[in-house]
Amino acid sequence: MRVVTIASGKGGVGKSTVSLNLALALAERGHRVGLLDADLYGPDIPLMIGLTRQQRLGSWDLWRSSGPVRLEPVERFGIRVMSAGFLLGEDQALAFAAPLVQVVLHQLLTRVAWGELDELVVDLPPGTADLQQQLLRLVRPAGAVIVVGPQDVAHLDARKVLDLLGEAQIPVLGGVENFADLACPHCGEPVEVFPRVAHGRSIWAAGVVCLGRVPMDPAIATAGDSGRPLLLAHPASRPAQALREIASHLTAALDTDAGD
Repeated sequence: MRVVTIASGKGGVGKSTVSLNLALALAERGHRVGLLDADLYGPDIPLMIGLTRQQRLGSWDLWRSSGPVRLEPVERFGIRVMSAGFLLGEDQALAFAAPLVQVVLHQLLTRVAWGELDELVVDLPPGTADLQQQLLRLVRPAGAVIVVGPQDVAHLDARKVLDLLGEAQIPVLGGVENFADLACPHCGEPVEVFPRVAHGRSIWAAGVVCLGRVPMDPAIATAGDSGRPLLLAHPASRPAQALREIASHLTAALDTDAGD
């Protein structure tokens, strides 16, 4: 099983959307894929696949379940999914003390019965805090993908993630630029909504290979909110086609890295 972490320097760049649809695109290619939503403080994957939990999790439940239990991933749209959102109530904040947060993290990373997988896609929390560092130490990924938006601040924060990955000696397989452009509703030509980031301040200048660019499309938000991901709800859309191409480039990068 090859573990691929999907990371970003800041929130709001569409990292979870990219993680979910990349996992689905890999499954379309015949791979056995798992998706771990490891964003403990903002687990969005359950909503995006139409599965949310109403019952709140208490701290006593965590201590009581800290023994040798096994968590079963949910089969959804051809992939196996596990998320902190399956443990917490939909509106519940993870307002536990640090030792309890570590219990949740340990359960998600070590006690999920994934079965036979080709790839496990891990949706990391944004940033470079202690939680991300613990995650990287525990999962030891085969490589990481960085998601950015076409904004200077997104690339600035992503470069900090690159520094963290470099210190952890984790290969960077490439980057994905989300919100790359918007199709004009009148002529259909792509329009760049955001000013282009100066190359010298981008992650591309740091040597990150661009795996692809995902255009803006209201269908992406509609699909995520409806619980039916973009690749299934709008399979012929430009963003869906871009994500499939990114999955192809990602597979090639994994194969190349494994052969080195």
